[in-house]
Amino acid sequence: MNKQEFNASGFVTIKGARTHNLKNVNVEIPRNAMVVFTGISGSGKSSLAFGTLYAEAQRRYMESISPYARRLINQLEAPDVDRIDGLPPAVALQQRRGAGSIRSSVGSITNLSDLLRLLYSRAGDYPPNGKIIYAEGFSPNNPAGACPHCQGLGRVFDVTEELMVPDSTLSIRQKAIQAWPPGWAGQNQKDILISLGYDIDIPWRDLPEKTRNWILFTDEQPEVPVYPRMDAKEVQDAIANNVKPNYMGTFTSAKRYVLHTFRNSQSAAMKKRAERYLTSIECPICDGKRLKNESLSVKFERLDITEMSRLSMKDLYKIFSPYAHSFSSESKKMEAGTDNDTVVSQIGEDICRRLNTILDLGLGHLTLERTAPSLSAGELQRLRLASQLHTNLFGVTYVLDEPSAGLHPADTQALMGALNRLKSAGNSLFIVEHDIDVIVQADWIVDVGPYAGEQGGNILYSGIPEGLKSLASSVTAKYLFNKRKFPHFNRKIHGWIELTGLTKNNLIDFDVSFPLGVFTSVTGVSGSGKSTLVSQALVQQIAKHLNAPLNDNLGSQEDHLEEELTAIGSGTLALKGGKVKRLIVVDQKPIGRTPRSNLATYTGLFDHIRTLFAGTPLSKKRKYDPGRFSFNVSTGRCGNCKGEGFIMVELMFLPSVYSRCPICHGSRYNEQTLDITYRDKNIAEVLEMTVDEAYSFFADIDVIQRPLDVVRQVGLGYLRLGQPATELSGGEAQRIKLATELQRASTGNTLYILDEPTTGLHPSDVKKLLIQLNRLVDAGNTVIVVEHDMDVIAQSDWVIDIGPGGGSDGGKLVAQGPPTEIVKSKKSITARYLVNRISQTN
Repeated sequence: MNKQEFNASGFVTIKGARTHNLKNVNVEIPRNAMVVFTGISGSGKSSLAFGTLYAEAQRRYMESISPYARRLINQLEAPDVDRIDGLPPAVALQQRRGAGSIRSSVGSITNLSDLLRLLYSRAGDYPPNGKIIYAEGFSPNNPAGACPHCQGLGRVFDVTEELMVPDSTLSIRQKAIQAWPPGWAGQNQKDILISLGYDIDIPWRDLPEKTRNWILFTDEQPEVPVYPRMDAKEVQDAIANNVKPNYMGTFTSAKRYVLHTFRNSQSAAMKKRAERYLTSIECPICDGKRLKNESLSVKFERLDITEMSRLSMKDLYKIFSPYAHSFSSESKKMEAGTDNDTVVSQIGEDICRRLNTILDLGLGHLTLERTAPSLSAGELQRLRLASQLHTNLFGVTYVLDEPSAGLHPADTQALMGALNRLKSAGNSLFIVEHDIDVIVQADWIVDVGPYAGEQGGNILYSGIPEGLKSLASSVTAKYLFNKRKFPHFNRKIHGWIELTGLTKNNLIDFDVSFPLGVFTSVTGVSGSGKSTLVSQALVQQIAKHLNAPLNDNLGSQEDHLEEELTAIGSGTLALKGGKVKRLIVVDQKPIGRTPRSNLATYTGLFDHIRTLFAGTPLSKKRKYDPGRFSFNVSTGRCGNCKGEGFIMVELMFLPSVYSRCPICHGSRYNEQTLDITYRDKNIAEVLEMTVDEAYSFFADIDVIQRPLDVVRQVGLGYLRLGQPATELSGGEAQRIKLATELQRASTGNTLYILDEPTTGLHPSDVKKLLIQLNRLVDAGNTVIVVEHDMDVIAQSDWVIDIGPGGGSDGGKLVAQGPPTEIVKSKKSITARYLVNRISQTN
């Protein structure tokens, strides 16, 4: 677009924007154009695009609707800005990790499941004499359709003899039944068995099978007299002679105890212990299909609705495109014949229109049954983008948060095509982005910076891309206009992890070897099988090899079933010529689920800071210990807001308002605690510092400065020490976890696994991240990343390319070896983009 075209479309004018770190900025942004906001991580891009522009658009919209309706909408904080002119209505498509529970799926996000249910209800092939089932009867989330045994989850928890009795050579008295509780409660069950006449002194394996099954699995709960400290003969004599027992005891089988403890215990330790004896199995009633048999008896194209939902989007399109074509004109619609033909044609047309957009966005590998928590943030955002494309709105501003996240460069091209369609329809696109391939296609660039946090928040440039070329203060310009090529130097490989016979998702009888002691990138287009291979199969197999637990987080039954669904049940692992002593998975899951968890608490920095405050003269005089300076402890926190820093005000017909606590003014602490200062700063003021500020403040305190330095080196110097975990992106959470690991003394022979660690990172921050990851490898460890960033892949020691396509077209080993070998592959889509990053001189 030229300047004249921009003037014709008009501009959005912002004056005096001060949201977060923005420095009272003024800027003009064209409408009906693709505007990309650039700058390093934490520079203020999102504060301008989301915190200012979108927040103001939402505020104006809220003023136009009823107070009752406003209560139902999660409202953003009003932006700190003097004035915004020319702002159209806005829709935000932000990065969000997962969505809801495993009951939320691709089908529910796209509304395709609703269309399928309507189709099966109205035009499905019912069995003879079958009663009509309404659409909700085909939903696993509705009691009308859900399998009553698994409540529509498809899997149920169960226990096995092997899990509950790991050593069958032991007797019951020798604690063969490990699943029973320790201490008195376990001894009580043994005493009850003696009263019931069972021999608890012979090896478990020598007991009759019928006896073993009853003890472990019965639902019966007989109540019998208990005589502790008597042997079996004495107990039987006492019962025969009606001797008064010490008490009456109720028997509980091992299975009943485990399931009851897991579902009902308030003790995290007891719940965790019970989980060790649980496994999840496919529901035996619905065979994992989640629905009642009556619903599953209805077919379309000889498939029940669950089988249809397990097809990839590509395969779904093949099924429905003939029906869509039959609805392509009004005359054919009239010739359709039966009501069923009309229903199928009409729904088929709608399904195909939605699928067209989804396929264009590189999501053809997904299935409708795929659960929302298993989606990457990029996949979830693109599904929501597909819904917006389907609505055919115009005159709207779409504010997008890194839409290229999680995309292979080949898929980014399809994304740009979809975004250009939105723009051509008369919409404005405001995109926060780090991907150079996206930035170069912008009509207009707003560069924010120059650095992060307090050193950012200025508008360095606002104009057409070419004008950024001469701006020396722009970090982005250095990457945008200079082609990057990297020489390649192979490290020595110290051994191999060999995985054979893996079968999961689109990996079928898959064999692959990962080198030890080097940096490996696993590549391929979206949906090719990378995350299935690395984040699921490899992690599960290594954890099993090390006999190490994977997850210490306690969650709901659905959370645990979701983890079970991602487990790899087939395949074998072998280590050849190397060692793996420890496994560290650095994922993008939140570092905490509440605002009480933050960077300082997660990294352990807060312990050292609180110790410093407890060591001040006034603290010693008042006998304050380090716990006094925790906002989770009643003695030190504000009693009014309970250490939250804000209070919620309920308004009858308006949204609940969260306002700063009037007693502590948001500091979270009581006055007595805030009396204590260290170098003229109280504990609340220290928590408000950014990592960069704290690094200077604690310059002479090595135990605090060292971990702060690591956090800075992974590109997070702009975060506040007390920034709540709920405000962090998935990429920020992942880098905090990495920084925490980097602080620990390296023991070598550790396997680090990261899934797309460059998500949300500016190229300059990617450079910092690579330095840290290479430091781990140089210390004798192995790093394996799933990655799309060509800069990272080019600088890897080894590349494993999966594909060649996504979904059913993927799942194969396309190429493996050093990057210089990968670029020679004719089959590899990755090779086409990687070749531009490889220097010919080694």
